[in-house]
Amino acid sequence: MQDTQPSRPRNFCDSCAIRNRAICGELDEREIDLLNTIGRRRTLAAGEQLMWEGDEAVLVANVIEGVLKLSSHSADGKEQILGLVYPSDFLGRPFGETSPYGVEALTEAQICVFERADFDRFAREHPRLEHKLLERTLGELDRTRRWMLLLGRMNAEQKVASFLIEMADRLGNGAAGAQTSLLLPVSRQQIADVLGLTIETVSRQLTRLRSAGAIELPSRREIILRDRADLELRAG
Repeated sequence: MQDTQPSRPRNFCDSCAIRNRAICGELDEREIDLLNTIGRRRTLAAGEQLMWEGDEAVLVANVIEGVLKLSSHSADGKEQILGLVYPSDFLGRPFGETSPYGVEALTEAQICVFERADFDRFAREHPRLEHKLLERTLGELDRTRRWMLLLGRMNAEQKVASFLIEMADRLGNGAAGAQTSLLLPVSRQQIADVLGLTIETVSRQLTRLRSAGAIELPSRREIILRDRADLELRAG
């Protein structure tokens, strides 16, 4: 773990790669400077836990780089992956007292982290940020509903193809008409957990997509999307 404090708050945000896409994108320079007084950068190693399910919600954060997972555990201790979090996504539960899920870094990650009490107070005093939070929350809820509806109706091939397309898009590698090299931050077992499939089914579908020429599999984690149009057709 490594925390760094910038010497000049303005430069701290000006150099942020996701500022225009993050919840703070609507703030003016004066508000950004004020927000910097309560935030700090933090580096997470792959496998490092940021939040624990059911614990007091003491932090919120913007993801700057990397991929993290949201997870919950059943009564028998089995992990259920609830979703993945990408750059510009917001983590935590503002105005909430407990964390509804655990958050773990799947890759090395850079985040901008705030004490929840400080962030809550700042949001109440700056309606544009509070509005952005509500807008982002509703948008994520809509995406989750669509995703769950689609997964409920998709067959295995459609699920895997849809997952690869979303991963490429969210990691910023989804340019149309070009081959895309994608280093998966999740294992095949984790993909299976997210999609409600077995690991054997995921591996079988990836092999079929490779045989069809839609993807290449240089290694177990690397996937090259050779034909996005074909993948989109297979995703339905």
